[in-house]
Amino acid sequence: MVPAIEAAIPAAILHVTRLVDLRAPLAPNLIAKLTASLITAASVAFVFLALARTFGARTGALVAVGLGTGTNLWPLASGTLWQLETVCLGPAIALHGWLRPITTLSPRWVAVGAAGLALAASARPQIAPMVAVLLIGMGVRVGLRRAMIAIVVVGAAAVILVACQWWWFGHPLGATPALQAQNLDVHAVTGTLNSRPWIGAAGLLVSPNRGLITFSPVVLVALAGLFLAWKQPSLLGERWWGTAAIVQFACYSWYSMWWGGHTFGPRYLVDVLIPLVPAAALGVEWVSVRRWRRVGALAALLLSVAIAATGAFCYPHDGWNSDPDVDQHHERVWDWGDLQIVRCWRNGPSPQNFTLLDWATVRRDRPGTP
Repeated sequence: MVPAIEAAIPAAILHVTRLVDLRAPLAPNLIAKLTASLITAASVAFVFLALARTFGARTGALVAVGLGTGTNLWPLASGTLWQLETVCLGPAIALHGWLRPITTLSPRWVAVGAAGLALAASARPQIAPMVAVLLIGMGVRVGLRRAMIAIVVVGAAAVILVACQWWWFGHPLGATPALQAQNLDVHAVTGTLNSRPWIGAAGLLVSPNRGLITFSPVVLVALAGLFLAWKQPSLLGERWWGTAAIVQFACYSWYSMWWGGHTFGPRYLVDVLIPLVPAAALGVEWVSVRRWRRVGALAALLLSVAIAATGAFCYPHDGWNSDPDVDQHHERVWDWGDLQIVRCWRNGPSPQNFTLLDWATVRRDRPGTP
């Protein structure tokens, strides 16, 4: 519901200005792509603003570049309208509002951050553990009374979402239970929970075909920052953001379908990228003090950008997910001899990623058509 409402805004603008005929065959695809791209870009902008204010413009810019071009924000979140773009925007707004010393956390900024979390959780309720940690952290930092506005805003959004889902689907969780039951057969698993969560955790981090570090090695800077956050005072709430990322990661490790079906890289871990931002800022400052660290971080960034660009331009032309079907052959996520990234490089750009470069995107009839 939430991404569809978001898409109505650029659609209305393009319609009123007559830049796009919404009855054009590919207009819906354009609206989806444009909305996702704008929201993802806005997420990166909010991250920069938050970090530039607290860590300096240089650190903010470096983290923003790594986040926007070296992770799955580029090939997945900005690729088309889904949930990922909103799950990036909501926490980014919350980061902008809440990454502040306690003395400057006015009720206005508490409400702004809460609105961001409410937006994200309404679009993707699966991030409820992460949202809960951040709300608890706000309560601990400023006290329950000052944090009550955040609890009320997020709670009200949850009530509205549950009511809508009950009305439309007859269940408080909406269509999720029905989809989950269907997914058990599609993904060849026997239950929702993973009996070996350590396998899911390792896979989400270092699997050759789904690992976060494999597809975005620049994230190692943020992981280093997680350790640094516990060695120094958490004046801006950095530890709570890191804890939220860890808790959400643990939840996905317990999920039996942790590899995320047919996708490029670690789809689920897009959800934890924004909460890792404060740790990334600490990691950038740590990297900056030694030349060998700077060289290593630059190499990781360049490789991450190359892989993200591969996903943006070549996926799904690789056919890796379906040949053979990874949902039926789970061992393929650990196959170092058949890498999805290498298949993308071998097969080249995917034609479907360029379909919007057509007159049918903006008009029903081509110029000169009688």
